[in-house]
Amino acid sequence: MGTSYTELTLNHPCFARKHANNKGRIHLPVSPGCNIACRFCRRDINDYEDRPGVSSTVITPDEAVEAVGKAIAINPDITVAGIAGPGDTLATDYALETFRKIKEKYPKIIKCMSTNGLLLPDKAAEIIDIGIDSLTVTVNAVDPEIEAKLNNMIVYHGKQYSGKEAAEILIHNQISGIREVAAAGITIKVNTVLVPEINMEHVPAVAKLVAAAGAKIYNIIPLIPQAQLSGCRAPTCKEIDETRSKAGEYIDVFMHCKRCRADAVGIPGGENISKLIYGSEQEPTQNFSHG
Repeated sequence: MGTSYTELTLNHPCFARKHANNKGRIHLPVSPGCNIACRFCRRDINDYEDRPGVSSTVITPDEAVEAVGKAIAINPDITVAGIAGPGDTLATDYALETFRKIKEKYPKIIKCMSTNGLLLPDKAAEIIDIGIDSLTVTVNAVDPEIEAKLNNMIVYHGKQYSGKEAAEILIHNQISGIREVAAAGITIKVNTVLVPEINMEHVPAVAKLVAAAGAKIYNIIPLIPQAQLSGCRAPTCKEIDETRSKAGEYIDVFMHCKRCRADAVGIPGGENISKLIYGSEQEPTQNFSHG
């Protein structure tokens, strides 16, 4: 059994109740590739954007373990080692390899991972065996018709799928994977990107289903208009609040997300010390490809 949900509310900044706590995290950018093509996603290597899917570099699992040591030496309040990209953590083997190494060298640090969930049923046993403490799964819809408006395609077991067929596979894997991992005692957080024109009215249905599958906490992330959804608008504060309230009828709702970079280090909302840990040697406009 890993870290309990109650312990996470005290020691993990993304699980603090009602307001952020003073605990920090280090995001380890070891996962470059992705296996789905969200229409709102634009993954980049740069130093200037403050959003998910962006990192100043991509590092190896061994470099990640060194980075954890550096970060704790600079800021002892760092209690969490997280991997959230800049691609999907299960699309390559680097994230799970990194967590194995961290578990050996830093057994007390909380291990936190984010995924789109496409390969969650395939990798659930490994996630459980490694002892991931908290797993975040991004579930933007549980209706394939709606999901197909948010995601162009998936690459699953070497084959590309698109449209409703891709959405059906993705949703099935997300929910079945959440059930399996949650049943093993791992705390599940679900993220949903809120796109007013597409899934705003659907969010309560997502919250209800993921809660029934075993998720403990729900994070509604406002759309950053970009990529193929650059023509869509960001939700208003009122819309975010109302949607959170409706989702809260089914599951605890996380209220203070900072939409962190994939290489963020420090206490969310405070100074980002990632440049002290990673430096920057990459071209600022380099993009990743799906695969």
